[in-house]
Amino acid sequence: MLKTKKEFIIGVAFLAVLLIGGSLFLDSSALMFRLIIGLVLGYALVRSAFGFAGAANRAYVKGSTKLFQTLMWLFLGSAVITAAFAFNDPTKIGLWINPINLGLIIGGLIFGIGMAFSMCCASGMMTDLVEGPTRGLITLLFFGIGTFVGFPLAKTQSWVTDSWFTSGTSNGVFLPDLFKWDGMNGFLGAMIVTAILCLGFIGFAKWYEKRRRDAGTYSEVPSEAHQEKIAAEMRANEAKLKVFSEGTFNKLFVNPWTLGTGAVVIMVAFALLMGVTNGGWGASTPYGWWFGRVLHMFGVPASSLAEYTMLNETAFTAPFFSNSMNVQNISIILGATIALLFSGKLIVSIKNGLKATWLEMLTYAVGGFLMGFGTRLSSGCNVGAMYTPIANFSVSGWLYMVMLFGGGILGNMIKDVIFKKSAKSCCSCNSCDSCDDAKID
Repeated sequence: MLKTKKEFIIGVAFLAVLLIGGSLFLDSSALMFRLIIGLVLGYALVRSAFGFAGAANRAYVKGSTKLFQTLMWLFLGSAVITAAFAFNDPTKIGLWINPINLGLIIGGLIFGIGMAFSMCCASGMMTDLVEGPTRGLITLLFFGIGTFVGFPLAKTQSWVTDSWFTSGTSNGVFLPDLFKWDGMNGFLGAMIVTAILCLGFIGFAKWYEKRRRDAGTYSEVPSEAHQEKIAAEMRANEAKLKVFSEGTFNKLFVNPWTLGTGAVVIMVAFALLMGVTNGGWGASTPYGWWFGRVLHMFGVPASSLAEYTMLNETAFTAPFFSNSMNVQNISIILGATIALLFSGKLIVSIKNGLKATWLEMLTYAVGGFLMGFGTRLSSGCNVGAMYTPIANFSVSGWLYMVMLFGGGILGNMIKDVIFKKSAKSCCSCNSCDSCDDAKID
């Protein structure tokens, strides 16, 4: 407990430095807002062991669909938020209505394979930089390479840029456009369809989990079992807690959140993004910029980088923290760090996360590249092509989700062949019951 409180004090000081430093050195209130949102997202993802990749990985490895079902509730709640902001005039909101095309299908599939290989996604990769540094760093490097390589395709190929179907107001299908006759600007029909899809996938997930239980191939995800145990203990002891006590301290800062709590906090962050920035949550594009900056540091002219990527030179030359997405992504790492400091687990997490075999590192590299390249084909990642578009009533998000999770299952099957389901590979990636701090993300 003493160790926990020492790390907690460091975490409080670290948070104070970040907030004071951000207010002093970031150029605008918009950037300060992105700093806070990133901190909230990183903290919530770690505190609740919440990850988009985990929804596929946990279902395949363990048979648990708790995280997948929570994602569906997150999507439904976030869609309600979008409806509230866009109801009167959708054109005033930067809705992410992505095209439906071959790029979306291929991109989603290979992104899913990549997230199975690296056991993370575009957002989870940021938290893995502190929870599993070796995996996170290798994945980030090759994610950046894949994104950078794919930049020209995203600008020049019609099978990536043009949509097979459109609803009239965007280069894609915006559900409210299909229900203009419903008396609520199309949002009543769009919400009903979204609810049907979310509840339908929840029903399918429950059926799948029951089938795994009946077949004897289901086993608990350690982090989920721990979350539920702690939540039950907290409910049982709620009335006994004193304001200034170790139990209250643990409740506020140490004990893991449930998946549902994590989803609610992420939903609130999404609502704030929609309200303040008129846009949703994206993560992947900056990783390609970052790799371009590395090339620029080693002498590649910015003009050459801009010519290849078809981006403005400022993506590689402007002050790093002048870009809102850079600030937000880096802040996710910092938020994850604070979550681990508050719970007293930062040092042990970093120590355990340094372990990896050469075969595992190669798998992370391939996974990172596939994810990065896939984002350029599908106009985004797990948040930019799935979560935000689904929340914004884009049909593309649902198609991408199917391909993403299909790729995730395929990627896990390929990993089984590569590692031959060895106990060593399971333990070293923190995905078995014997791990102290199991993470299947």
